[in-house]
Amino acid sequence: MNVLNIIKNRRSVRRFINESIPKEVQEALKDAIIWAPSAGNLQSRKFYFVFNQAMKEDLVKAALGQSFIAEAPLVIVACIDLRISDDYGERGVKLYAIQDVAASIQNVLLVAHEMGLASVWVGAFEEEEVHKILELPRHLRPISIIPVGYTNINPKAPGRVSVEDAIDIIE
Repeated sequence: MNVLNIIKNRRSVRRFINESIPKEVQEALKDAIIWAPSAGNLQSRKFYFVFNQAMKEDLVKAALGQSFIAEAPLVIVACIDLRISDDYGERGVKLYAIQDVAASIQNVLLVAHEMGLASVWVGAFEEEEVHKILELPRHLRPISIIPVGYTNINPKAPGRVSVEDAIDIIE
């Protein structure tokens, strides 16, 4: 598949089957994360690969009862590293670190799709609860939960805004 086809065919999936993810696929997901661009190449991000079932069930509670999280064989928790403020101040924390993590998330979603996996980007959760569950150091802020696994469904593409509505050309 070429990249644009992967982008167009990837879907947010919230139903997973009970099938483990091979180590080589896990390694590809890790590479997708670390090779994303980052502000000043500071790479102000930290990701947790959660396989522990009890912890995934706790994450469901922190994520307002989104039970599909515990059904995925892998749950990735994406965090920004607040120490970016040492180099970029408040803008680093409120923008650059979030962009760094978002780029890594997009990479991992696309590589997951390429490798036959389903995933979804979850933003609705109680940050402090996730902090406690993962016993995160204070310099990390969780900003996304990404369940990843195999599925047996193939959702249709949702509608998109028109190119004209989304993009203005300035010449």
